[in-house]
Amino acid sequence: MSDIAEAALRRGEDRYRIEVADESLAFRSISIDDLTPTGEQLARAAGFKPPDGAVVLQMLADGALESIRPEEVVELRHQDGRFVIVASDRLYFLTIDGQRYDWPCRIISGGLLRKLGAVPREKAIYLERIDHPDRPIGDHDLVDLDRDGIESFITRKAIWKLNVHGVVIDVPTPTIAVRAAMEQAGFDTTKPWYIFFKVVGEVKREVDLDTILDLETPGIEKLRLTPKNVDNGEAPPAPRRDFALLDIDTAYLDRLALKWETIVEGGRRWLLIRNFAVPGGYTVAHTMLALEIPSGYPGAAIYGFYAYPPLALSSNREIASTQLRGILLGVEFHGWSRYRGPAAPWNPVTDNVITQLGLVEAALVKEVGE
Repeated sequence: MSDIAEAALRRGEDRYRIEVADESLAFRSISIDDLTPTGEQLARAAGFKPPDGAVVLQMLADGALESIRPEEVVELRHQDGRFVIVASDRLYFLTIDGQRYDWPCRIISGGLLRKLGAVPREKAIYLERIDHPDRPIGDHDLVDLDRDGIESFITRKAIWKLNVHGVVIDVPTPTIAVRAAMEQAGFDTTKPWYIFFKVVGEVKREVDLDTILDLETPGIEKLRLTPKNVDNGEAPPAPRRDFALLDIDTAYLDRLALKWETIVEGGRRWLLIRNFAVPGGYTVAHTMLALEIPSGYPGAAIYGFYAYPPLALSSNREIASTQLRGILLGVEFHGWSRYRGPAAPWNPVTDNVITQLGLVEAALVKEVGE
């Protein structure tokens, strides 16, 4: 800034450029006609007028912010010309790795902390707490600075976690290949596997050993594995197909290599999925899943789901709304009553077996708090 200002003086110019940011720390260039402005002049140049109550902070060469009083003079010939100017009636104080910063807003995001402290992406930001574990602060997390004392933030080398079929691994980079994740978790990648990547709120998708996983994706649940069966050469019995599903349903079930069939018993139509994987926290790892497919499907909604053997929690806590019963293949299935709710009712255009299986997985996960 000083070199530019001196050059302007030599040319006889009377307008100079400074960089001004708001609370988002997005800088813009503005003009000022004085190399020794006061804090009030800087605020006026940025578009504030008394009694707006603008707070003027000068960003120094080391990244620190220094408060400038309205009547205080700034010598731009020899100092940096970058400022944060915000309408506020007070300053809040925080530290990042011991470096103190004054901040004009009560709320600050993790992304702004990262900008303010020039924290590199390979480091994570934590809010220090005395009586509790330090709180990780993501880019979109908000921190209220209006508390007693100074909020202290520290940075550490970032570690991402991934649940690989019940084994949680620490990953030092935000991306990892499926092969590397499985090997780190102790799974033999030379054996044949069906591999599925699950993100909360989305239908699980099949991946392969060379797929690169982005661990910064919000809502990552886990990597799920199912061994591919090796038979003795005998042809397995053909699955029953007592009625047809939608083409999109059939393609989805086949793509996931699920053992499924459709049967009609007692005038009721059922989709059966054998060896359906159950998340940890239940007394069984697999169950036979049954969905009753109404005759008017997809115009008529699929309701809840049934399982055999009955699903019970390892904690012995009772699962609510599982009193439905149905006899299939000579055994008693226990049904879960699960509503979609008024905010997301069944839509025959977009809902099908695929979305119902998403509801099943969400219901199972919710009970064990994953």
